[in-house]
This record gives sequence, C-alpha cells and structure tokens, in this order.
Amino acid sequence: MCGISGEARFDGRPPDATAVTRMAEAMRSRGPDGEGLFTDDWVTLGHRRLTIIDLSDAGGQPMVREDLGLALIFNGCIYNYPDLREELTHAGYAFHSTSDTEVILVAYAHWGDRFVDHLVGMFAIGLVDRARRRLVLARDRLGIKPLYLAETPGRLRFASTLPALLRAGDVDTSIDPVALHHYLSWHSIVPAPRTVLRGVRKLPPATLRVIEADGRSREEVYWRPDYVREPADAGMDAADWRAAIGDALRTAVRRRLVADVPVGVLLSGGLDSSLIVALLAEAGQRHLRTFSIGFDSRDGESGDEFHYSDLVARAYDTDHDRIRLSNDDLVPAVRRAVLAMAEPMGSHDVVAFHLLSEQVAQQVKVAQSGQGADEVFAGYGYHQPLTEAPRHGAAETFAAAFFDRGHDELRRIVGPVYALDHDASRDLLTEHLAAPGAQTALDAVLRLDTHLMLPDDPVKRVDNMSMAWGLEVRTPFLDQDLVTLAAHCPPEHKVAQGGKGVLKEVAREVLPAEVIDRPKGYFPVPALRNVDGPVRELVAEALQAPAARERGLFRPEYVARLLAEPDRAEAAAGSNKLWQLGLLELWLQTHDIR
Repeated sequence: MCGISGEARFDGRPPDATAVTRMAEAMRSRGPDGEGLFTDDWVTLGHRRLTIIDLSDAGGQPMVREDLGLALIFNGCIYNYPDLREELTHAGYAFHSTSDTEVILVAYAHWGDRFVDHLVGMFAIGLVDRARRRLVLARDRLGIKPLYLAETPGRLRFASTLPALLRAGDVDTSIDPVALHHYLSWHSIVPAPRTVLRGVRKLPPATLRVIEADGRSREEVYWRPDYVREPADAGMDAADWRAAIGDALRTAVRRRLVADVPVGVLLSGGLDSSLIVALLAEAGQRHLRTFSIGFDSRDGESGDEFHYSDLVARAYDTDHDRIRLSNDDLVPAVRRAVLAMAEPMGSHDVVAFHLLSEQVAQQVKVAQSGQGADEVFAGYGYHQPLTEAPRHGAAETFAAAFFDRGHDELRRIVGPVYALDHDASRDLLTEHLAAPGAQTALDAVLRLDTHLMLPDDPVKRVDNMSMAWGLEVRTPFLDQDLVTLAAHCPPEHKVAQGGKGVLKEVAREVLPAEVIDRPKGYFPVPALRNVDGPVRELVAEALQAPAARERGLFRPEYVARLLAEPDRAEAAAGSNKLWQLGLLELWLQTHDIR
C-alpha cells in the first residue's frame, strides 16, 4: 500500500521531476516507510512506500527491471501473487525480490496488456514499457485503489490523491457543474471519471489505459460481470447459494491475510465485520486484534455499538480495543478528516473512520473491514421496493428513494453560474440502469451501486481515512470472485430477511443470532448526523466565509434558510443537506481551491 505519482510528456520536453517529487511528498502518510523516483526521457514516476510485503529494500519502488525494459509503481496488494510467482517461475522468469510488485511487472512482461486479468487484489498501477515507449495505467475491478489524472496539452500527470495533483500545480480548479449536480443529488457521490474540479479526472474502476509517447491513448474496461441468471446455476436452491456464497467469502477472507505483518479487523459490531471475525477464527486465527469506536450519545441516540462488538470479541476471544471519544474531540477531527479527503465526502461516518484509523494504525499496519456488503448483497432499505418494480421502472423507484434533491430544487439552490439546463444526474442514472446485462430492476440497481456508486463513497472513504495514517484496509466483500457470484445470485436470496438474506444464512453457521437479527446500524456520530453544537458553528463559518461568498456555489437565501432551520436539512437515507453544503465549502477552503 503506497502513494504513486507520475508525469508523462508528449511535446518533446522532459518531465518535471520536481513536480512529481512534490506530489509524492504530499502523500507521505500513505507511504511513511520509503520513497523513490524514476526518470526516463518522457516519463517520471514517484513513489511513497508502506511496507507490507517484502519488507526489504528489494521490494522498493519504482521497481525497474532493465532486463525486461520495464519500470513500475503500484499502490495496493495482489493477494494471489504467490501463485502467479510460481506460474511465472515455471515459465522461465527469475525474481529478485519476494514482493507482489515484481510479480505485476513480470506478469506484464509475460501477458502484455492482459496481465490485469490475472491479478486478484486491489491496485492502481503505473507501468513504463521502455521498449514500446508506452505508459500503462490500470485500476482494480472495484476501484478500491484510486488514480487521479490531470491532463493538459502535451502532458499527463497522475497520482493517488487529488491534493497531490494540486501540489504539482497548473491544475484547472474551477468547479465542474455536472459533478456538482451529482454531489448534491447522490449523498456527495461524484462517480468516475469526474471530480468536482474541471481539471481533474479519475481513471474508472476495471479500466486499463495505454498512453503512447506521442500522446495517443486508448482505454479498455477489462471486467464487467453480468447481473443475470446463468444456465449452469439453474438447479441451485437457497441452500446451494448459501454454500456457494459462504465458500467464496471464506476464500476472500483468507486471501486478505497475505502479509508480512499482522492483520487486524475493524469490528463495528454489525453483521459484516462480525462475520469476517468469525470466519477468520474458523480459519484458525487466534488472538486476532479487533477495534471498535464510539462517541457520546446525544438526545437519546446512542453513540456506540459496543454491546455488539463486545459480544463478538468475547465469542471469538479476540484482543479487542474499545476506542471511546467525546464530542469535544469531534471538531478538530472534522478538520483533520477534511484535510485527508481526496474529494469531499459527506457521509457522517467519515470522521469516525478517520479517528478509528488513527488509533488502529498505532497497533497494526493492515486490517480487514466489512465495507461493500450492503451494495453487493442488497442491504439497504431502498433495495426492498425494487423487488416489485418492473425492469423499466428501476430509475423511477431508485430515484424516489435515493436522491437528496431533484433537478428543479437544484436549479433553485445553486448559484446561476453552476445551474444546468438538464438533469445530468437523472440522465446518468437512466443510462446506467437501462444498459443490457441486468435481468431485473434490482439487478440493475445493485450493478449501479457496486460499480458506479460504491467506489466513490464507502470505498473512497476507507482508502482516504485509513491511508491518512499509513493503515492498509482490505475489504473481503469486494473480492472479485465473490462479487461475480453475487451478481448471478437470484435477487430474492439477497433481499430476503430484510436484506442480505443469503449472507445472514451464511452467518448463522458461525455467529450468535443476536448479531445477525439486530436492527441495521451505521457508525453512529450523533453530533454530525444532526449538525448541531460546535459542528454547526463550523459549517456556518465555512458557508459564510469570504471564499464561499466569492465562489457563489449556493444561493445565499438557501444557505440562510438551512442555517436558520436545521431540522429541515434531512435528506434521503439519513444524509443531511446542511452538512453536504458545509463539507464541500470546508473541503475547498481547506485545500485552498479558489
């Protein structure tokens, strides 16, 4: 797990190694254990290293194999690298390290562009093929590892974070009105390839981009499972699906143990993280390190779920850490979390994840987490009505349950410069849901959730907040084989029992019923959910700052109304309209974007 950066020039000028170094330095927290720089005549690569696999200098990056004519930087982890190494050794290749980084490099030498098909894991890759004079960029199937791009005539820069690109300079930082439309419609989600800034884009998940030395490039989506029933699965009943999903999840959890350092678990006390702990215990892990966080209660709303996390920790005899924080810790934590955000993220539990990661990183370098289970296995409330919706009605049903604001409301609240004459968010939603390869309305929405929305909400949240402290977090529910299997699973098995039915049946083999049948919970942070007290003061300060007035993102009368009547700020799925606005301005101001 690391921070990567690079620059390619297509205009005959040498790449700016100083700018690449600045980008890498901006990501020191992602890679506190080492640094490196590689320069060719038209490409420079920068790297910050977090040592997880092959702790020696032999695993350092950029990794260069002169005999193969290749140089590589890589952020992530390849879980099947021992198997690939053995296969490539039998094919006649030699290795000079025990790292997964070198396996990627040799895999490209052997399979060319198809090397990505062989990788099981999370990754963002920048590879220079010196003989062919090409730069290859690749991102993992579920977008777990980020890759941001800034393109200008004659030049391409890329980095693991958006603020790193800003550190290099010469970026168009004007607001993208379409991205703003998405942000205000979808709980602050801006799907790839857009970001809220016009001059920065994201390489989409499951995408390979090949850039030639003259600037020509091509992109290929190399993986996209169909959400349809497979003829080979026609005879499977509920018990068969439970067994298949259980086996795939056990494999996913075991895969994510590969490391030369200890691996812990972020244990919220919910079904997903509790199931990971249970399966690790079943696989023979003893004295597993587990971690939970809680806050002060507020107005009768509990600020922790320690009852459930304690229950699981006792059941599996984990070495468990309870981390309790007061609301006095919250405002300073908000500011630090915003600084760590590659993009503005309005989920109230971002700050909790930042604080949790800070504490966990003092104990372990790697942890598993339950993110992704709700998107893959239909765990959200809005999934239920989709079981009755016709295939052509998926967009209408989803929008009614998920959108924070409709297009007409958006036109009334954003500044005139940013108002769109078309419903960009509804158009993108309709396009994705109508695409072939999804059998039912729920199949189409689960595909949307997993492949478009999820990489830019819970996945990005986990990466940004954990890597701010040099902590690598792994997500078994986003294992590519498990996701493919779940895509083929009949929707009725997923929405059963109020959601995640097939997963709950797997859990009944190993978890107490009290954990499985409890009401669905989230990271509880009451002060952020309600935007009250010092948090509200922070939001008001950001929205009324001179920079906000000059930018004019939102109409002043709308901001004033929300600040005067915060009870009217509740949006879909528990999000908060006031927090969304304040968070966006706070992020822009924190990163000095004008």
